[in-house]
Amino acid sequence: MKRRSLFKNAGKLGVGTVAAAASTVVAAPAIAQSMPEIRWRCASSFPKSLDTIYGAAEQMAKRVSEATDGKFQIRVFAGGEIVPALQVVDAVQANTVECGHTAPYYYVGKDPTFAFQTAIPFGLNARQQIAWMYFGGGRELMNDFLKEYSIHSIPCGNTGAQMGGWFRKEIKTIDDMKGLKMRIGGFAGQVLAKVGLVPQQLAASDIYPALEKGTIDAAEWVGPYDDEKLGFNKVAPNYYYPGWWEGGPELDLYINTSQWEKLPKHYQAIVESASAEAHNWMIAKYDAQNPAALRRLVAGGTKLQAFPTAVMEACFAAAEELYTETSAKNPKFKKIYDAWKPFRSEQFLWAQIADNTFDNFMVRQYRANKL
Repeated sequence: MKRRSLFKNAGKLGVGTVAAAASTVVAAPAIAQSMPEIRWRCASSFPKSLDTIYGAAEQMAKRVSEATDGKFQIRVFAGGEIVPALQVVDAVQANTVECGHTAPYYYVGKDPTFAFQTAIPFGLNARQQIAWMYFGGGRELMNDFLKEYSIHSIPCGNTGAQMGGWFRKEIKTIDDMKGLKMRIGGFAGQVLAKVGLVPQQLAASDIYPALEKGTIDAAEWVGPYDDEKLGFNKVAPNYYYPGWWEGGPELDLYINTSQWEKLPKHYQAIVESASAEAHNWMIAKYDAQNPAALRRLVAGGTKLQAFPTAVMEACFAAAEELYTETSAKNPKFKKIYDAWKPFRSEQFLWAQIADNTFDNFMVRQYRANKL
């Protein structure tokens, strides 16, 4: 509607109609000004071949673009393309890239406190982890910790409970762990070191060659869908469960604080929403794809085995001992552990009542061929 005809016909249209139309004339350029063009680079810790753990970042970026009509573009780079897979924190901190998608527990060498943002051994499952983040104070605690790294974090993915990994030989007692060289990330390596295992931190693309050559004796990654792609079953026949060190490991979008603070508020809200959607997308896809992949692996000769209870109990005791020791010498770790530990207790108080009872009943029906 042209301004001249708008005001010429004001008497016929009524004051309210004129005001509404005039506000539209003003609003269009105002909206355009509030949608600046922004280009970010996101360094992933994962290879493109792992379409789910890598793909969550692309899902997030896609939604951000769609919600801003292409004004805000985030380009995702696989691990090693512009930043080494295990150096995402350094790149985001230095503002080499605006953001990164990673598993924070990769950086326990900098500070073991990072582990809480992904998973610590005998910790929370996926639902409990996100409950802690959003309603247990986890996000506030972790973002406060990350201030010294100039990082703002947003949950952006979860794999669900992981598998215990691939071993060349069977694990029957805790003594079988002694001297084993195993690719294992995060705080779990320190727990296993207490029972005699030798932990190795390797990026996804480096695991298979090391396992094939015998540089390592065992390796864990995520679960059947990814592990099948990486081919671990070809060089290590024994597939153990559960990955007690990763009951619900979270992935995060790490954003340089200065870049985050420069974003318009509605762009910040869009990134939050897009990350939440990607979070759900990842866990849903893993849950959908893992059963068929596990069937294929077992049909191909994989020996699926549970860790013996005695091994689990020895590792649990080692984990609790490590947490006490770390809390005594690291106040940042202690601050979060003291808040996290009672939350974990409350979660399992509740889990045993509804979810655990229901899940166990349904598993019994499955095993009885009633499903």
